[in-house]
Amino acid sequence: MNGNALSGQGGILVAVVPGQPVAVLEEAARLADDLDVPLVCANVDTDRYLVSSYVDGTVVALPYDPDLPETEEARFDPDLEAHIRRFLDGRGIPYVLQQLAGDPAWSLSRLADDMEARYIVVGTREAGLRGSLREFFNGSVGVHLAHRQHRPVIVVPLNPVPGAQKLPWEEPPA
Repeated sequence: MNGNALSGQGGILVAVVPGQPVAVLEEAARLADDLDVPLVCANVDTDRYLVSSYVDGTVVALPYDPDLPETEEARFDPDLEAHIRRFLDGRGIPYVLQQLAGDPAWSLSRLADDMEARYIVVGTREAGLRGSLREFFNGSVGVHLAHRQHRPVIVVPLNPVPGAQKLPWEEPPA
């Protein structure tokens, strides 16, 4: 099924990334199943920028880094595709894979508008000081989406910090 096949159906948009725990896809699939709507699994290549996109879901993107090869058509990561298909096939939930490029929040928001998504589902970033600091300084995709578009954003916690434990960017106790 291509991206155009789900256009205007009000499905669930889920952001997927290589190495992401299955919890994000699992929650998005559960929501799509509960609401009886299709699921769009979108991966955003942040190393490339969007040149154009077509109604069939094809995305043309070029790398920001001039040393990277200039293959124009963005391709969905084959390992990520296999992971998603293993999880979703046989569950009776219609789904498509969509490759995007550029800023994740902007790209996801644009796709959500195009497909008239009911919800956007994202996961938190990896745990640990490095991932948390990157999210703190760059801002999370979920926060950007919540402030820059109108539909509900569901953030799936991937590795929550226990209540009494300090968050990685907080000052250690004196």
